[in-house]
Amino acid sequence: MPKWIDFDLYKAGEKTSIWLVRSKEDGFTLGFVKWYGPWRKYAYFPNPDTVYEETCNRDIADFIENETKKHRERLKNG
Repeated sequence: MPKWIDFDLYKAGEKTSIWLVRSKEDGFTLGFVKWYGPWRKYAYFPNPDTVYEETCNRDIADFIENETKKHRERLKNG
């Protein structure tokens, strides 16, 4: 469970989804996670002028890694 941020499902697509990344403290939208085709994985797209420390960066990295794994498992299993 992330300490400082939340991942809120913004759009559930047939193939991929989009999540808003928000501050737990005030609900401010920091950016979003969505599929990035050239890399064939989920990636984080931060909003301008946002700053992150190591805990948030780790939480974001863990989230995109897990969602990419889930996506690949769904493709593999049909």
